[in-house]
Amino acid sequence: MATELATDYLIVGSGAVGMAFADVIISETDKNVVIVDRFAKPGGHWNSAYPFVTLHQPSQFYGVSSRELSKGRIDEVGLNRGLSDLASGAEVSSYYDDVMRHTLLPTGQVRYFPMCDYRGDGNFEHKLSGEHFHVTPHMTVDCTYLNTTVPSTHTPNFEVGVGVQFMPLNDLPKLEHARAGYVVVGGGKTGIDAVLWLIDVGVDPDQITWIVSRDAWLLNRKNAQPGLEFFENTIGAQANQFEAIASSTSVADMFDRLEACGYFLRLDTAVRPTMFHAATISELELAELQRVKNIVRMGRVQTISTDEIVLDGGTVPTTAEHLFIDCSASAISNLEPKPIFEDGLITPQTVRSYQPAFSAAFVAHIDATRETVEEKNHLCQVVPLPNADLDYLKLTSAFMVNQFNWGQDPEIKAWLLANRLDGFSQTIAAVPKDDEAKIAILRKLGDNAFPAVAKLGEYIAEYESA
Repeated sequence: MATELATDYLIVGSGAVGMAFADVIISETDKNVVIVDRFAKPGGHWNSAYPFVTLHQPSQFYGVSSRELSKGRIDEVGLNRGLSDLASGAEVSSYYDDVMRHTLLPTGQVRYFPMCDYRGDGNFEHKLSGEHFHVTPHMTVDCTYLNTTVPSTHTPNFEVGVGVQFMPLNDLPKLEHARAGYVVVGGGKTGIDAVLWLIDVGVDPDQITWIVSRDAWLLNRKNAQPGLEFFENTIGAQANQFEAIASSTSVADMFDRLEACGYFLRLDTAVRPTMFHAATISELELAELQRVKNIVRMGRVQTISTDEIVLDGGTVPTTAEHLFIDCSASAISNLEPKPIFEDGLITPQTVRSYQPAFSAAFVAHIDATRETVEEKNHLCQVVPLPNADLDYLKLTSAFMVNQFNWGQDPEIKAWLLANRLDGFSQTIAAVPKDDEAKIAILRKLGDNAFPAVAKLGEYIAEYESA
């Protein structure tokens, strides 16, 4: 017999998305919430993150709306110096535990069921006790759709031979003796973190081999900073982005202009990127990465043995004394967008580029304040998560359409201005009316917005017809 429960919202997953959604619902409504999660603590994939992980963008843009995560300081040392603080994985995990225990649960509106496997149709089971539950919700919120994967639980899609020293980067801090060399498998953000950690702890860059199946366009972290003091970086970068798109003559020319204005970075200016995962790094981090000269660009790994690495485009010799570090997991394994709002179901996805926590909070606010599925989906058009370089086109176009629609709604504009996860609205609103330099940047932003959307539409049409 299952224990019967009833609730307004059944939220499946207590990661960043589920927590941000629940926080807005209990802050803005008197609705009840049941949260079901497979982990013992809230935080989702942060429970399995590697020990040296940090946020890739400022802490001020992450977490839940009602509670600050950032320490409000500028880093003075390290490869993020001069920029806003980045919370460590341990800090993020502690933060979410604190939010659950001291913000959500004390309201009496939230019931939390950790260590439970959700079976679908309102059914879930406690993994240790075996107790069965059935919940009848007014609305189910599926926060597992994007299916975040992490290195520690990832199974490589290539063969690893007997005798090969192979580990996820989670285990790097456990190493106790030197290896003949260190081979990082994966060119995404996880691979970047592994390379930077190895160099930081004293490994000679010449001892590192980095297998990069696809080079990526990278986002410059200085362009995503909160506060008026970073206005020229953040709002200026957005204005430069729109101008680069609007004035471009082709997709290739657009990427060249985006790089020239400092919006995009890349590892090697001689290699044209074909990947875009929206990985964000600082210029100091890029300089460290460029110290690694042994970069293998032969496609994906097929097999690894004690004497060679077989890739799509050839082989590379190795030895049994080399250590292989698996960074090949895809952060998001389900990239196909679907409508966020359906009858009885909400599937949170990004509605603003690169900001999953803000997006979940915004989706919750729209559900709490709007009536029809049609209106809700109009205001929450999915900004698709990118994989290839050309995905930047649809991502940016969808983001700009959403921003325009929100700007036409006084209630949404007021909510954005008051929500801590939206640092950009506050930054723009804080511009003094007599600051001619900043006002000129805002004018540039506005003048290029519609031409940029039109140009993106042309490129998307070309891309889809090819």
